[in-house]
Amino acid sequence: MIRTLYMIILAYFLTGGIAFYVIGKKKTREEARHNRIKFFAYFVIINGVFLSIVIQPVVFRILAGIIVVTGFYELVTLFRNSGYLKKRFFLLSLCSYCLLSAGFICFSNLERNWILFTFIILSVFDSFSQIAGQLFGRHKIASKTSPNKTLEGLVGGIVMSLVTSFLIRDLVGFGIRTVLLLTAGVIVWAFLGDLAASFYKRRYNVKDFSRLIPGHGGILDRFDSLIACGAWMFFVACLINVT
Repeated sequence: MIRTLYMIILAYFLTGGIAFYVIGKKKTREEARHNRIKFFAYFVIINGVFLSIVIQPVVFRILAGIIVVTGFYELVTLFRNSGYLKKRFFLLSLCSYCLLSAGFICFSNLERNWILFTFIILSVFDSFSQIAGQLFGRHKIASKTSPNKTLEGLVGGIVMSLVTSFLIRDLVGFGIRTVLLLTAGVIVWAFLGDLAASFYKRRYNVKDFSRLIPGHGGILDRFDSLIACGAWMFFVACLINVT
């Protein structure tokens, strides 16, 4: 099963690589170079997180802790660099982040099939939203908060996520309706998590949380959606276990 999932990921990356090559032809040399760096960095990130999940449960738990702590540092750093402006907004954002982070840490302790399913669907949604957006994007969704988000990109990410959930539905051992519900939750929370992180950055007039990851920015630029989705999936797992 693990090998099959990894082959699916590699197939998606091959598709994504071809798409980025086509996109790069329409970009300037600098933009195309940035896309290549972003693509290869994303490849390393996806493989690293995937391996952390399948090798030993404790490895992903440690990684989750590193993500949460580094994200906390990035939030505080932007607030400090602003000269400690918008204190109420910062405190509300920090409380929300801590709540989601607690859910994400609990999520890292779930069974491996839950974590893998969430991670794969999220990765597919995120990557194909970007690809579809760059290829076909015309209609902006949130131009002031996240200018690169388009309706076409969102639809592309949703379609590929639903297709993928159908292909790997046996992973979680649930029926079609339950898998579709979980997928819908991942899509919604991935979108909201990314939008919330973008809104925070816009409030402090910065493009990235940091420059830690080449082509992507900081930890929260890359893992904001995973934190939100992880918290959601932990909540759903608790509901299922209770009922």
